[in-house]
Amino acid sequence: MKTRVAYFGVFTALALIFSYVESLIPIQLGIPGVKLGLANLIIVITLYKMGIKEAYILSIVRIVLAGFMFGNLFAILYSLAGGILSLTIMCILKKTEQFSIYGISMAGGVFHNIGQLIMAAIVLESISIGYYFPVLLISGLVTGFVIGVVSNEMLKRLKKL
Repeated sequence: MKTRVAYFGVFTALALIFSYVESLIPIQLGIPGVKLGLANLIIVITLYKMGIKEAYILSIVRIVLAGFMFGNLFAILYSLAGGILSLTIMCILKKTEQFSIYGISMAGGVFHNIGQLIMAAIVLESISIGYYFPVLLISGLVTGFVIGVVSNEMLKRLKKL
């Protein structure tokens, strides 16, 4: 039990560090809101190594802490919407045992963006933001695949956890 708590603490710290590092990376592709999702790497690993409950707790803790440290209230709202929807879809797909970690991570990337679009539509009181979906779909697939590849490699090396 103590070991799980220690690992959870390490994962929380890593997720916050990755959030901070990502906030420093000056990616300006002319596409607002597109990020690498480095902290999601830790969420995927937590989902596979510790379980659903721990992944949800870590995701929420990371989003709230990173939002207060590096963002604002809107960043927290958008990230919570994307993070909770994304993790829910990843949990459902993982339970089916029909998807690889790559597919699960890609779905997570796409649904994170969908969650943020839904929150934007609510905040702006307009569905016209939907025009942005194709761009976010592609970016979610690409970043989700990259996170899936790195997660898979990390899981191979974390067999002892």
